[in-house]
Amino acid sequence: MRLLVTGAAGLLGREVVQLADHDVVPTYHSTPVDGGVRLDVRDRAEVAAVIQRVRPDAIIHTAFKQDDWVTTADGPANLAVAARDIRLVFVSTDAVFGSGPDRYDEDAAPCPTNPYGAAKAAAETAIRAIHPNALIARTSLIVGSEGQSESERLTHALAGGAPGALFAENIRCPVHVTDLATALLELMPSERTGVVHVAGPEAVSRLELGRLIAIRDGLNPEALPAVPGAVSHIRLDSARTQQVLSTRLRPVSEFLRPPRS
Repeated sequence: MRLLVTGAAGLLGREVVQLADHDVVPTYHSTPVDGGVRLDVRDRAEVAAVIQRVRPDAIIHTAFKQDDWVTTADGPANLAVAARDIRLVFVSTDAVFGSGPDRYDEDAAPCPTNPYGAAKAAAETAIRAIHPNALIARTSLIVGSEGQSESERLTHALAGGAPGALFAENIRCPVHVTDLATALLELMPSERTGVVHVAGPEAVSRLELGRLIAIRDGLNPEALPAVPGAVSHIRLDSARTQQVLSTRLRPVSEFLRPPRS
């Protein structure tokens, strides 16, 4: 099987490429990757040309740009048009929802409250209309092991005295990048379509997440500045997807547990 992975220079795309047991063709936009093909998902003609040249059997689309509607919303639609007969797995986000008292399952209607969430929700709508056999995988904050995720970089910067703070009332369900990439690769050859949730089972605030990262990395968790921030509780319910996965989506307190000395 030939697998095309978009956004291969990013944290998740890179992990998918490394773990895939397939003939993998990575794509990138501005940061070249070894053996990669440059792809601007904003350009529908370029997307079609790359798909025709590579001829993948499946695509895992991880590429996005948080402050760019065209990349985040129109790009996935361009891929869906060019890949109507190709297995497509689109990575979406919990930001398609707004703050709520309960966990959101796959049947919950998107209700974004920021431009990034709105762009991802628009992409989901387009994909479901254009490519009904595609799989939309919503996830949450992605954390790694080598300080490369946004949450890890921010924690290290704040612990070192950089300006800023972590929100104590911004709650998400973090997932380890390896768990997420493995789950996507497991779901990719399946016959599942529509929406799945692939996030960690444990909900924590961004402050709690930062403190867990700090403890794992030998930093002082009490040195992290905190502010209440606007209340934002977005918790994905991934239980339905976990039931069909052999990949275990670990809770954040487990995968950020400090190594034993």
